[in-house]
Amino acid sequence: MAIRWGLCGAGKISHDFSVALKTLPAEDHQIAAIASRSSDRAKEFAKKHSIPKVYGSYEELARDPDIDIVYLGVLHTEHWKVGLLFLQAGKNVLCEKPFAMNSRQVKDLVEAARKTNVFLMEAIWSRCFPVHAEVRKLLAEEAVGEVKLVKAYFGSPQLHIPCSVEKELGGGALLDIGVYCLQFVLMVFNGERPESVQASGVLLDSGVDESVVVVMKFSRKRMALCAFSIAARFSNDAVISGTKGSIRVLGPMHCPTTLVLNDKKTEYPLPEPCLPLNFTNSTGLRYEAEEVRQCLLKGLKESPRMPLADSVLLTEIMDEIRKQVGVVFSQDRK
Repeated sequence: MAIRWGLCGAGKISHDFSVALKTLPAEDHQIAAIASRSSDRAKEFAKKHSIPKVYGSYEELARDPDIDIVYLGVLHTEHWKVGLLFLQAGKNVLCEKPFAMNSRQVKDLVEAARKTNVFLMEAIWSRCFPVHAEVRKLLAEEAVGEVKLVKAYFGSPQLHIPCSVEKELGGGALLDIGVYCLQFVLMVFNGERPESVQASGVLLDSGVDESVVVVMKFSRKRMALCAFSIAARFSNDAVISGTKGSIRVLGPMHCPTTLVLNDKKTEYPLPEPCLPLNFTNSTGLRYEAEEVRQCLLKGLKESPRMPLADSVLLTEIMDEIRKQVGVVFSQDRK
């Protein structure tokens, strides 16, 4: 039986997610409904993606008994409020990253999911890519010996995009793209809390971070270095250096198709999209959709690839980075 998806939000990421779902078997995944606060946008979206049900409010989607899981593709600033709406209505939720604006909000979402006994996952799609699965396998086999340093870089010039630069829209390099570098480090170190986090960054006039460098120290003399920017283009790769070699995830490291183990390169091609995409390698969203399906079939309430504890720790680290760099959102004061 197909997993019946309800899409919340008719923006660019929901479009790409819909296109990605079409690369999977129709008997496994179906988009049953789309909800947007603008009924016109929802209708237009439904027409483009052949979605049978259209809702002009999120509340209507939350009440639909024929939805197995809601994909939350709204603005960062909306994740907490809208996430709670669906979780309290007893709906399983896949919420786009960043999970929420701070760790307090993330803990609220986790608590709500546990209270209503539903599935909840932060949509860190990177974790579901074959390249990341191979990285975890190589680390488990100690293919590069003991890991000593992890480096992850993500720079993408997007100062022209309002939601990247405006504080009221949850902008800044950290929440938008830095999250990918940090989650990679946590994946390599198995969700271990760093012993120390040191961050330095520069802010835009709007008060959000433009570029940030983070150094983290972990137990057993292991280190991590992350750099991310919404003003410059970086190599966007990630490197794991160990006592016996290195693993390199070639850019784009957040949705990768190429892995290099020492000098051996392996490619993991993506399927072609049926419609133009808004973001790089977006058909790779299929991997997280299938991960969700497998979790629901097994009756799991969270994904072993992106456990809720990792999401909480990730946001706590981001809170600390923002504190050091000097980025404060209105959500922090509540």
